[in-house]
Parts: sequence; structure tokens; C-alpha cells
Amino acid sequence: MAEKSQNLFLLLACSLGIALGAPPLLGQSLPELEARLKEHPALEALRLESEAWRADAVAATAWPDPVVSLGINNFPLADPSFRTFLPTNKALGVSQQIPNRGARAARSAQARLSAARNEALEAMQFARMRSELLVALFVRRRIAEELALLQRQDSLYTELEQIVEGEIAAGRPVLVRLAEIDLQRAEIARALADLQAEEADVDARLADLVGGAAAVSLPPVEPMAWSGDPEAFHAVRVAAAEVAVAEAGVEKARAAWKPEWGLSLTWQQRDSGGTDVGFPGDDWVSAAMTFSVPLWANRSQTPALRAARAQRESAVSRRTASARGAAARYSALDATRRAAEAATDALNAKISAIREQVAAQRTKYESGIGDYSPIIDGELAELILVARIARERERRDGAVARLNSLLVTS
Repeated sequence: MAEKSQNLFLLLACSLGIALGAPPLLGQSLPELEARLKEHPALEALRLESEAWRADAVAATAWPDPVVSLGINNFPLADPSFRTFLPTNKALGVSQQIPNRGARAARSAQARLSAARNEALEAMQFARMRSELLVALFVRRRIAEELALLQRQDSLYTELEQIVEGEIAAGRPVLVRLAEIDLQRAEIARALADLQAEEADVDARLADLVGGAAAVSLPPVEPMAWSGDPEAFHAVRVAAAEVAVAEAGVEKARAAWKPEWGLSLTWQQRDSGGTDVGFPGDDWVSAAMTFSVPLWANRSQTPALRAARAQRESAVSRRTASARGAAARYSALDATRRAAEAATDALNAKISAIREQVAAQRTKYESGIGDYSPIIDGELAELILVARIARERERRDGAVARLNSLLVTS
């Protein structure tokens, strides 16, 4: 029975070990993985969008293309000719619209600020994705630790099973103990299956973030202190950039009250009349200037300005909400970190107590009192607590990674 359980453990452990100990295909250092993370399509899309906004900022200040017109005026249809009807002339004109300078400046500013908002959004997105990468690597590290602990537990249960079988052979009524060992081994097999599912999930997350990664040496992570300034949060900086964009929208709406200008110049040429019609040929120039009048402002500029102001106030409210949410999230993650550290200290204290009991029991056993099974039971209890410490370490480090991702580092 022990051999069958051991074979099951080896089958599951080997499948996990292949995944956890695979040869490195990508970078083995965290900076290399971060470099790959920066190439993620989601971040690249934000960078390209920022470039588009900066190009729009330049285009917004330009005048529209001039319009050239060619024409014939007063051309007779009954007797088609340029020399029989006095008003007939040929015309060449050019016109240029001159958009409102204030509106052009506001549109350009709005585009520049939109690019800055996208850059802040990209920084926030990278920080979040980096924390997801770290969390996935922390989970993978914990899975490797639990795998080693389960393997040690299985070895101890094999020793314990041999002891119990010896006691049964000696006639002691401990058959139920053997059933308990089989039950614990079944729990180990279930735990290994759970680890396999977790490993598959981690692999999928790493594949999405960096295209996959082998074992990575992880540095210790420490929480970043928050100064109390809401602007230190990525989310608040993005929201503040949205306020700036909305403010530029208000300026654009205000500029809409100013006139749009236009200039036109037309050169006209008349041929001299024929022999039967006596009028001289001539050339003349016409010029005109146009400007818009906000005659329908109550149905155009006024509601547009009111809408822009409402959008600005909405952006300000979102910035306030972002500040509250980020501060609350920081506090919650910091509380999780402190709870995990406290739990780790408590578990370490329990392990110290168990080790003292095991040492005392070993002394008795070596002096010929009692049997060896309580010592194995103590070692098994210690391994269970060590596995819980590994989970608390993952919880603590994951909380720190997510906490640090909230704050602007540069």
C-alpha cells in the first residue's frame, strides 16, 4: 500500500516538477521580465495613442487649406461667346478660412493634455501589470515550497506506516492508525492536484504578461511609505490629468464665442467685344473679408459651454473619488501585510514549541522510553505549519507588491 501511494505521489510531483523546474526559455532575472512586460500590447497601444494625441496637438494649430476657384460669370447660352455680352468674364479666386485662434490653441492644449493623461495611464497600467507579474511569481515560489514540503510529508508517512505495521505485527491494536495514514496520504494527493491547477493558472497569467517565464530569483519586497499626498497615487494622477483635459475643453467652448474669420480674393478678366459689339476688355479684382456672428449662441455655444463645465466638475469629482479609493486600498493592503506578518510570527512561535516537544520526545526515545511515532507526528505538524508560513509569505509579499503599485515611483 505504501508503494502504491508513493507511486501516485511521484506521478503528480513529477508533472509539477517538470513545470516548475523547466529549463529557462526567457530571462531569468526580474529586470529582464520587466523589460518584456513593457513590450506588452496593452502598453504599446497606450504609447501609440499618446503619439497620436501629440500629432493632433500640432495639427490643431494649423489653418485649413486655401480654396482655389475657377469660373465663368454671365456666359450667354443663346450665343455662346466671351465677346458678345458685356458682363461675361472669366474669374480666378482664392479664399482662406482663418479659424478662431483661441479655439485652435485650446484644441491643441487639449490634445497635449490628452497625451499626458495617456502617459500617466501607461505608467499606472505598467505598475499594475508589474504587481500582477510579481504576485504570479510569488505563487509559483510558494507552489515549489509546498511541493517540497508535501514530498517530505509523504516520506514521513512512509516511515510512520512502517512503524505502525510493526506494531500491528506485534499484536498491538493500532489498525485504525493505519487507516488514518492512508487518509492523510489521500489529502496529500488532493493537495498535489490543487497545486497542479494553481500552476496552470500561474502559467496562463505569466504567458499573458510576459509570454511565459521559467524559475526567477525574486528579491525581497518592502512596502513603500505613503507621504499622505493624494498626488502620490497613480490613479489620482490619471484623474488629475483628466481634470486638465476637461479644463481645456472649457477653454475651447469659451473660444467658440469668438468669430471665425475668412478672406477671399478674386481676379476677373473680360475679353473685348467683337466687331459688331464695341466694348473694351478689362481686368478687375474683388476682395472680401468674412467673420462669424454668434447669432444662435443660445442653442450652440451656451449649451456647449455648460456641457464642458459639467464635464470638468465630473472630472474633479472623479479625482476626489480616486483619492479616497486609492487611500482606502493602500490601507487595506497594508493591513493585509501586517496581518500576514503577525500570522507568520505566531506560526514560527508554534514551530519553536513543537521542536522543543520533539526534542524532548527524542530524548525519551533514545533513553528507551516510548516509541518513535510521536516524533514523526511532531515533524509532520511542523511541516504543516511551515506550509502555512509559505502561504502567509505569499499573502504578505503579494499585498506589498499591490500596495507599491499604487504609488508613483518617479
